[in-house]
Amino acid sequence: MKEKELVVCKFGGSSVQNPTQIKKITQIVKEDNTRKVVVVSAPGRDETYNQKITDHLLNCATRGKYFSEQKIDISHEQSFEKIMGKFEYLCTGLDISPKGIVDALKKDLNNCSLNDEKRIAYFLSRGEHYNAKLIALYFKASGLNVELKLPEEFGFMLSEDYLNAKVLEPSYENIKKSFDFKEDTLYVVPGFYGITQNKELAVLSRGGSDLTGGELSYALDADVYENWTDTNGVYEVDPRVIPKANVIPRLTFKELRLLSSKGFNVFHFNAMLNCKKSKIPINIKNTNNPTHEGTLILSERVPMEDLVGIAKLDNMASIHIQKDMLGEEIGFSAELLKIFGEFGINTYHYPTDKDDIAILVEQEDLKGNINNLRRQIEKRLKTDNIYVTYNLSIITLVGIGLKENSFTIVDAITALKEKNISFEMFDMSPSKISFHIGVSQAISDIALEILHEKMLVNGYK
Repeated sequence: MKEKELVVCKFGGSSVQNPTQIKKITQIVKEDNTRKVVVVSAPGRDETYNQKITDHLLNCATRGKYFSEQKIDISHEQSFEKIMGKFEYLCTGLDISPKGIVDALKKDLNNCSLNDEKRIAYFLSRGEHYNAKLIALYFKASGLNVELKLPEEFGFMLSEDYLNAKVLEPSYENIKKSFDFKEDTLYVVPGFYGITQNKELAVLSRGGSDLTGGELSYALDADVYENWTDTNGVYEVDPRVIPKANVIPRLTFKELRLLSSKGFNVFHFNAMLNCKKSKIPINIKNTNNPTHEGTLILSERVPMEDLVGIAKLDNMASIHIQKDMLGEEIGFSAELLKIFGEFGINTYHYPTDKDDIAILVEQEDLKGNINNLRRQIEKRLKTDNIYVTYNLSIITLVGIGLKENSFTIVDAITALKEKNISFEMFDMSPSKISFHIGVSQAISDIALEILHEKMLVNGYK
């Protein structure tokens, strides 16, 4: 990779959750003068504050309804006190006067006269807004030449989907005009929110600070987009199941997409899109272990490894539909998927043959829906039988080298057979760089361990 000139850094909630963490990110920024844009999230949870500040803000915005619906006994008044307490704690720990932060935040929340989605978006934005202000003050006190850049000031334009807004095209030109990098200026930007054409605040989907960082990287043509979190990178398997798992040093955007769709929830996918388009590498790094190289996400890589990772997605269900000659019935699959869409159910794989088709869904989506879903399928498609298998785990093996090595599939199935692990489903992706094995969730951790040992420790790395 060529020498860096401009690095955009995003620090997630765990990286800014307390004064100690904020001091760590200050040191990280100081150690590399190419890190010129810092995007920050709202403070994350810690040992003192069990819920995220964003969740407390949402509870305040909904006047206690948010936690009540989750059967969490926290009123909106208690959430308000938690928010104020958190920011007072951060200010005190960083030797920053709380007056300009806490008093202004209190005024914002108490004086908000908006309703419905606009009210929620406004409240949600305050976590990032005031954390960026606080961090900018601390950076300045630490000797850095800092300029705070607020989305409402530089024109980070979003659509009017207030709680799931999309970035509008004018944002990119606005960013280019606003960030001029005079001398050694360091810019601090709150993530997650922006402003509509009507000058109202809107927020991106949860995890949207990743997206703010990605869009800034794209608009500024950054050399690297660093995403700092509390993990060393993307692991080859879930380290909670297999503690000896290694970090994957290099991944393509496609490989990460396949892994993240099957349980590797380390990064907001939309944040990658424009970086992928401009071939801007994304480096996932650990705030608590900054010397670790992390995982580098690239547009392409030399396939030194056939297989890079194995993901596991739990709590899945398979809906197996039988009807004679359904494979020759024009429009059958389209109508079937339409029915799932009408119930708001996301679908995954569709293994099929002449008389059968299986649809994989998240089990949770079937709660309260399965009876009516079955009825509509039978009524509109005149099916013969419908069988539902619950408590499945989908294990997905991913690597661009698999396209040239089909024997990997044989070895994976053989490894499971030798340990008497039966599977419920097998499916290979059209791209041929991943394949999926469905097993009972009761034995999924064992299956993952077997495949990790055979395919990654002793096999295809």
